[in-house]
Amino acid sequence: MLRYIFWRIAVMVPTLIVISALVFAIIELPPGDYFESYIAELRAQGEGVDMEQIEALRREYGFDQPAVLRYVYWVGGMLQGDFGYSFEYQLPVSDVVGDRLWLTILVSFLTIAFTWVIAFPIGIYAATHQYSWGDYGLSLIGLIGIAVPNFMLALILMYFANIWFGTSIGHLMDQKYLSEPMSWEKAKSILEHIWIPVVIIGAAGTAGMIRRLRANLLDELQKQYVVTARAKGLSPTKTLLKYPLRMALNFFISDIGSILPAIISGAEITAIVLSLETTGPMLIKALQSQDMYLAGSFLMFLAFLTVIGVLISDLALAVLDPRIRLQGRSTK
Repeated sequence: MLRYIFWRIAVMVPTLIVISALVFAIIELPPGDYFESYIAELRAQGEGVDMEQIEALRREYGFDQPAVLRYVYWVGGMLQGDFGYSFEYQLPVSDVVGDRLWLTILVSFLTIAFTWVIAFPIGIYAATHQYSWGDYGLSLIGLIGIAVPNFMLALILMYFANIWFGTSIGHLMDQKYLSEPMSWEKAKSILEHIWIPVVIIGAAGTAGMIRRLRANLLDELQKQYVVTARAKGLSPTKTLLKYPLRMALNFFISDIGSILPAIISGAEITAIVLSLETTGPMLIKALQSQDMYLAGSFLMFLAFLTVIGVLISDLALAVLDPRIRLQGRSTK
């Protein structure tokens, strides 16, 4: 096991190097750079442009050098904890992310917890009461949850909240706290607002997870070892929890590789609709404005979380399911 872990960690290094090169190349592909977009935006607004200042900024941040050198400087800076400078916000990337990163992590973890707390009991009930009225009703709700996009659900809730209660759903806190440092009053405001995006974002994930858990558990309940356990007189609860549920959880563990980056990126479209102070809208804006250091640092962090998540899921699957062998060798 330790040998396998060390080998996977060693493989992660060239993987991240290749990803960094691809990220940098993709960001460089669109014609021009941030400064050209900035000049065009100023001219569209009828404002003057100080070309000498623009050229000085180009030289200061190495845009007059070849792309290969800028890539080397960028990677070297990240290894030292320097993620570059955001031209859009005129601040270091680490300062720009700031509270948004922690708010995104908070929203994402609460959404995952909400999804699992709702999906587990409903999925187990639907599988153990197949074709009952409860199964049909829960399946209908699940299909509706999958069919309705998160951003549409957000728009519907915003409309009815305004019509029925005269309240405006949006942001993760009262607007008076947006630019203030963290305090007890700001934390209470966040707790009052955060349940709305958690329910909206978690709706589709909960519905999909219920369907997957039901399908996997039904497949396991029909296998021979379950029939044998029942024939030996094992109680239904022990029969369910001992192996079928454990085997049906494989897809939960496999999803860790995608859950970890999703914690940071969040539901971008829903966040834009609800005006949430999370990192998803910031990433989209950075890509649109070609703010390369902010966008590149985000994408590299997501790639790092992905490879870490895949490693964790592989190791957890090996512990959870004895049928899985890390080296792929058959057993006699």
